Amino acid sequence: MFYKPRTMSNELIILELLNERKNLPRKDKQHYFNLNKGYEGEVLFDALTENLQCECLILNDLLLKVNNTTFQIDSLIIAHGKIYFYEVKNYEGDYYYESDKLFKRNPKVEVINPLYQLGRSESLLRQLLLSIGFNPQIDASVVFINPKFTLYQAPLDKPIIFPTQVNQYIENFNAIPSKLSEKHKKVADQLLSLNNTDSPYKQIPSFYYDELRKGITCSKCHSFNLSVEKRKCICHECGNGEPVTDAVMRSVKEFKILFPNEKITTNIIHDWCQVVQSKKTIRRILATNFNIVGVHQWTYYE
Repeated sequence: MFYKPRTMSNELIILELLNERKNLPRKDKQHYFNLNKGYEGEVLFDALTENLQCECLILNDLLLKVNNTTFQIDSLIIAHGKIYFYEVKNYEGDYYYESDKLFKRNPKVEVINPLYQLGRSESLLRQLLLSIGFNPQIDASVVFINPKFTLYQAPLDKPIIFPTQVNQYIENFNAIPSKLSEKHKKVADQLLSLNNTDSPYKQIPSFYYDELRKGITCSKCHSFNLSVEKRKCICHECGNGEPVTDAVMRSVKEFKILFPNEKITTNIIHDWCQVVQSKKTIRRILATNFNIVGVHQWTYYE
């Protein structure tokens, strides 16, 4: 069971919404795809660690700071006498290792060697743990999670877990004797208290309300090809049906994520949703789910 479950970062959520509603520049689109692929790989690894039966505390997606230096840990496991942490990579295709560098083949492109990131994070984590009075052994590994990943000339002396080794690794981990104490839980709680939720490295392009495509998207296939039939929003691409209230509230949530400083009004949400023709319906949904502030044309919801 996860002591800290993984959640999609605010940066990825915003980029996903923007990718649906505007043509992102190539650089931003590539950044979104990279973030999303990385997140998918981490979720795959979570599906394996979630099944661990031994006594341990699993903390996912930590953003920590020590000596004014920020570092990220994809997955961290506190066990008896040792802390394990993992840099998870969802690389796909053929790569090769040469002179401590990592290259993608066809075409040849050098990529950042995750072992460097791992070494940096391990050093910073050790400093942080010492600062809170904990000095355990640290076992750090890079996990290549994608089954379509191949690494040629792989070094034998590096802490790498390959796709074909992951299941066996989890089985072996389960067999390690582990008995946790209150001290372990205290360390986990201290790490959670030090966790930052807002990354200083996020890259979100500027955007404006008028340039975004309006409409409710399908909750299943994300198509804009919807219509309201009775009390449901029906997708004409995949046939998915969603209650109008749920669809509008989901769209309000998306609006608030993209425009956190804008007031929620009947007019703006009516324009944002598009497919719901009746302002009365929008007003009723907002009034039912939010507190009403102000009167007449100054009314908004929070």
